[in-house]
Amino acid sequence: MSADERIEQAGLLYERAVFGGDPAALAAADHELNAVEADLCLARGRIAHARFLDGGTEDPDELALFERAAELYEKLGDVRGHGESLFWVGIFHQVVRHDGATALPSLERSHELATQAGDKLTMSYALRHLGFAEHVAGRLAAARERLEESVRLRREIGFLPGVAANLVGLAYIASGEGRHDDVIQLLDEADSIAQSSGAHGITRQVAEARADLAG
Repeated sequence: MSADERIEQAGLLYERAVFGGDPAALAAADHELNAVEADLCLARGRIAHARFLDGGTEDPDELALFERAAELYEKLGDVRGHGESLFWVGIFHQVVRHDGATALPSLERSHELATQAGDKLTMSYALRHLGFAEHVAGRLAAARERLEESVRLRREIGFLPGVAANLVGLAYIASGEGRHDDVIQLLDEADSIAQSSGAHGITRQVAEARADLAG
């Protein structure tokens, strides 16, 4: 159901409760409105995060939005939504606050729930950022395994900009492992995929990686 349909349904449930004398309709109305609120919180939180990525300034509402979404999705029994919102809680701590230790449980739980729900996109995101955590900890083999699995999932669902982004990450890991020929191959493939899919932000990342890893 769309947000508009859920709000309309809540209105009908209100009438059933007030005019039809059915107080049980109120719980059903809460369910519909909680679903709308959860989706809205998640969407607003993602926009706040995009603004952070663009300008580097933390939005004081971002974490609260993701946490509220996670709370509502859990209450609704929406496993997919709960997993996705927990991913964003983890991202906030890892990317905005640079607090990997706090991020890790949310990212791990997100991956568990996304796997349970069959949500391959969220699985791929959680694996990507769990890979980053392994990379920061110096566990390059584990980081590579996480990112390679993320790439596999993203190829499977046709998320090509995400594949290109992960290949850039794998190039940094390859450099750390001394696999210099693989660095070139990974960045060439990332550039080709990014350009063909119009992912201009990723083409910039490829250029930055070439400069960082030159030689």
